[in-house]
Amino acid sequence: MSGRRAETRLRLFTAAVELIAEQGYTATTVDAIAERAGVAKGTVFYNFGTKEALFTGLLEHGVGLLSGALSGAAAGKTALDALDSVVLAQLRFFEEYGAFARVLLAEMWHTAWQDAVARLRREVLGVYADVLRRAVAEGTVRRDLDVETAATAVFGMVLTVAIERKALHPGRPIERVHATLVDLLHGRVAG
Repeated sequence: MSGRRAETRLRLFTAAVELIAEQGYTATTVDAIAERAGVAKGTVFYNFGTKEALFTGLLEHGVGLLSGALSGAAAGKTALDALDSVVLAQLRFFEEYGAFARVLLAEMWHTAWQDAVARLRREVLGVYADVLRRAVAEGTVRRDLDVETAATAVFGMVLTVAIERKALHPGRPIERVHATLVDLLHGRVAG
């Protein structure tokens, strides 16, 4: 894909995620997305074909960015240090991409987006699950931990806290939020 086309797609993703976060998927129109992105309506159709394909592409793009951020945070650390780093990386990611966080929470669980949900489970929750499996193997986490459920719970907890912080407590330092989450996690999963 050419650099110009990639830039256009990124502008469309940015406009779409902002509008969908503000008013929901159903209320967001292709006209509004094009206007917010500063392109002609035909540009949306040229790049994606349909509003549904744009949203699917948006989810895939966002999940890929999030997965990369979390995987990078986990690399080269002991399991519990990796868990702490992944939580912080998720908080920072949603600080930067707050609209994407709201879209995930509100829109992603509709049956129409099951492929994106599967990718989220595999790539993003998979980072948490892998770190927790390593922690079990290292003996730093209780052996009876249901790793898959714990991975989903931790991701959901961090997502919810990130949105709540941004909406209700924007002045609360991210480091303080992270420290509280880490204390909760260590208290519940440690052996």
